[in-house]
This record gives sequence, C-alpha cells and structure tokens, in this order.
Amino acid sequence: MSSEKSAGLAPPEHRDVAGGLPSDDVPTVPLRHPWRWASAVAVVLLLLWFLDVLVTTDAFQWGVVGQYLFSGTVLSGVVHTLEMTVLCMLIGMVIGTVIAVMRLSPNPVLNRVAHLYQWFFRGTPPLVQLIFWFNLASVFPAIGLTVFGTEVFSFNTNSVMTPFVAALLGLGLSFSAYYSEIVRAGILSVDEGQADAARAYGLTRFQTLRHIVLPQAMRVIIPPTGNEAIGMLKFTSLATIVSYSELLQTVSAIYNTNFQTIPLLIVAALWYLFMTSVLSIGQYFLEKRFARGSRQVGRQPAMYRFWSSVLRRVRQA
Repeated sequence: MSSEKSAGLAPPEHRDVAGGLPSDDVPTVPLRHPWRWASAVAVVLLLLWFLDVLVTTDAFQWGVVGQYLFSGTVLSGVVHTLEMTVLCMLIGMVIGTVIAVMRLSPNPVLNRVAHLYQWFFRGTPPLVQLIFWFNLASVFPAIGLTVFGTEVFSFNTNSVMTPFVAALLGLGLSFSAYYSEIVRAGILSVDEGQADAARAYGLTRFQTLRHIVLPQAMRVIIPPTGNEAIGMLKFTSLATIVSYSELLQTVSAIYNTNFQTIPLLIVAALWYLFMTSVLSIGQYFLEKRFARGSRQVGRQPAMYRFWSSVLRRVRQA
C-alpha cells in the first residue's frame, strides 16, 4: 500500500476495472473548433453581403424580372427547352446503349465502328456539330434515295434541316457518345458470373443483357445519367446559334427589343435553376428505386427536403 501511495496511485477500492481512475474523476473538456466557427461566420457575412447586393443593385430591376418571369413568350421558351432536352436524351440513350453494346461485342468490326463513333462525336464540340447540321445544305443540297437510276424519294435539305432538327441531331448525337461510356461502365460493373449463370440456364446474349445485366447496371448508370440530363438541359442554350426558340433565344429576342439585358438574363437563370432542381429530385427517386436492396442510397437533395418540410407543415396546419 505504501508503495502504491508513493507511486501516486489511487487505492484499489477507488479504481475501475482497467486499473485507472474512475470516469467520474476525469474532467470532461469539450473539443473546441475555433476555425470552424470562424469559417461559418465568414460564410454568413458573405451571404449577407450577397443578399445586400441583390436587393440594392438597381441594374437587376426586380420589377422587370417579375414582369417577364411568367410571360407567355418566356413560358413558350421553357416548354421548347424541356422538349429539346427530353428528345435529345431519348436519342442519346437509345444510340448510346447500342454503341456501348457494340463496344463490348467480341465482333471486331462492331467494336471498331463503335470506337470510331465515340472518337468522332466526343472529339468535336457540340457547337461545331450544330452549325454543321444547320448548314448541311451546302454539302448535300438534296437528300434522297436512288435505286438503279430510279429516284425513290428526294427532299430539299433546307426544308428538312430546320433549326429544330439541326439542334436535335447536334445535341443528341453528341450526348449519345458520352452516354455510351456510362452504359459500358455500368455493364462492366456487373459480375461476370451473372452472365455465366444466365448462359447456363440457356438464355441468349440479348436476353442476358436485357433481363440480367442491364437491370443490375442501372444502379451505376442512373447517377451519371441524371448529371448528364442536367447538363443537357443547359446545353440546349447552344441551340440559339441556329435560331431555335428555346429559353435563351426567347429571352434574347426580348432584351434585344427593350434593352433590359440583365433582368431578362436573370429570368432565364431562375428558370434554369428551377428546372435543374426538379431534375435533381427526379434523379434522387430513380436512384432510390434502383438501389433497393443496397444500403448505399444517396442523400435527399436539399430542394427535395425543403419542399417536403413545407408540404408537411401545410398538412399539419
């Protein structure tokens, strides 16, 4: 006992199981995070400054923004933007899936053709492709089919290659090249044993791809596809170069008349922010559906949580 006291140890009856001091005798010191609080204060001050700029800057002219935000012309541009986004996504997804399957095909011809397709459309800017398709008449004045000297059909290229068609081809084909790599990565993420088991049950290669591989690959495909959908929504603004009346073209036509450039650009930005927020919520639900059975489910988007809380309070009221 004397040796223990000289060593500065507590008596045995006051020790815990580990031989040290009991937890009640250990002072609890909270961990301080001064830099975390300093950064939070800096962010709040920055947000307050930003709000002050938004409110006090006369050039924004929020009255003009409210005047044109829901005008018929702007809403027409919003509808055309959504229409272009959906159609380009459908074209890109169908062609991109075919290209991805060709890339994974053991047939060397299909593999090389798919690789050449990806190389060309990923290597040329979408803006260049838009301008090329819109000016296709300078290369092919007419589009037709002739069999053994007999003309089956023929169309004037200028009448066929409208701004809508040019934008659809330029954006849709460019997206398909990028989407093909997304699908290929999703297919490669599925264990090869799944395909081996399907062949053992007598399924064909197409049946294996459709019923076994692709449903499992969707968990990998959906997140980047949602990201590409948001990107496509914004890429539709490139269609203004071929005079297609999407949102930016509609807004620019208005501010070229009344010279209210900044307020009309704010109108376009607000609509783009709203549409991308809706797409983000849709992406979350798709990810949640295809991630059933997995714990790796993405966190709900902030916009989704905001509107859910608003609706919950409305129901409670």
